Formats: sequence, C-alpha cells, structure tokens
Amino acid sequence: MFIIGEALVEEQIITEQFACDVGACKGACCTLPGGRGAPLQDDEVAEVQHAFPFAKRFLDDRHRQAIEERGCVEGVPGSYATNCIDERDCVFVFYEDGIARCSIEKAYYEGLISWQKPLSCHLFPIRVSSGSAKRLHYEKIWQCEAARPNGRNLNMPLHVFLKTALVRAFGMSWYETLHRTWNNRKDSSAASSS
Repeated sequence: MFIIGEALVEEQIITEQFACDVGACKGACCTLPGGRGAPLQDDEVAEVQHAFPFAKRFLDDRHRQAIEERGCVEGVPGSYATNCIDERDCVFVFYEDGIARCSIEKAYYEGLISWQKPLSCHLFPIRVSSGSAKRLHYEKIWQCEAARPNGRNLNMPLHVFLKTALVRAFGMSWYETLHRTWNNRKDSSAASSS
C-alpha cells in the first residue's frame, strides 16, 4: 500500500498485468450476481437519468420495461446503484454477439451524450472506497480470469490499461505520479535482480 495524493493505493494496481478480454468473459462485469447494479456517486444519478432516453434505443423490451417500472437507479444518498434484472444484469445492459455491453456507453460512442458511463464501471476492476482517505483496491474476481494472461501477453499493467478512467477520476498529475511510482519500482526490481 502506498499513498498518491490523498489516496491509498494497493500495490497490485501497479504490479498486476491486466487487459480485458471481452471475447472470453462476455462482459461479465455488467452482469455480476448480487442484486445491485453499478455503484453510483450521488452526482451521477442525474447523469444516468439524463442518459436513459438516449441509451434506451439499444435496450431490449425487458430492460426498457424494467427501467420504466422501477427507474434507472435504486438506493439513497451515499449508496446509489443502477437497478438490475434477476439480481444480475444492470438494467442498461444489451447483448451484442452474446457479449453484455453498456447502452449508456454505446450512446456515448454514437455521439448522443457526452457522459461515458458510471465511474465505478470505467474503473473496474479497481474499486474506490472512501473513509478518512480514498482507498483504491483491485477486486480480483474469477470472471476476469482471462484478463490476467491477456495483460501478461500485452505487458499491460492494470493502471496503464485503466489510464483513461484513472485520469477521469483523479486527474493527469495524479496519474503521472502513480505511473512514476510503477517505473521506480520496476527499475529498482530490475537493479536488484541484476
């Protein structure tokens, strides 16, 4: 564990090799069992509700109906999440060639909205918990098993794979400090092994 700015960062975030392989996992992070969808920051609730009219064109009838009946979001301030179906699929999931995809993100890439998706989704499998300080930890789940050898094959550290999301969450200066920490540790490991 080390500190970057005001955040505590688990070592695995810079040491783990990781790159999503959606052909293997089929978008499992959008369909995790547990009864809650994507965790949302309080200010993201309005973004999700604004995105729905644009994202719904990509949803099947069942997902659209679930949102129309129960809404996009459940919870209370400090503990919001997207609703889900059958305690698995986020209500914003649509399937394309058997892969679970995000209709909000699809609307973003189609140029219909300017907000990409909830930050918790963008950062996954990094989770951010808050307390006296933000804590970033790597949530290692079996559904992402294919991402680890894929990351090793590409020589892709988790923090590099998630650069865009980490910059979105913490800023470029913070990310550059994180990346320098990785370079320093990599260089010191190389020096000690030679």
